[in-house]
Amino acid sequence: MARLVLEPQSQLKATLTFAKRWSLSTGIWGASAGAAALLFLSVTPLVRREVLEKTPLLGLYYQDKTPASDKPF
Repeated sequence: MARLVLEPQSQLKATLTFAKRWSLSTGIWGASAGAAALLFLSVTPLVRREVLEKTPLLGLYYQDKTPASDKPF
């Protein structure tokens, strides 16, 4: 039968091991949540004007090219 040998581990080493294990997963979930928030809020004029139009690759897609005579307000 195998013996279980427990070795003491410093708090710093345990914290670093925990952080390394979860950092990639947390980053992927965070980026996905941010992308989903921008997708759902892209119809909001404030988000479109202040965030999406100022993004280098997305700016031309989200610019409003509707003439002023066709806008109701």
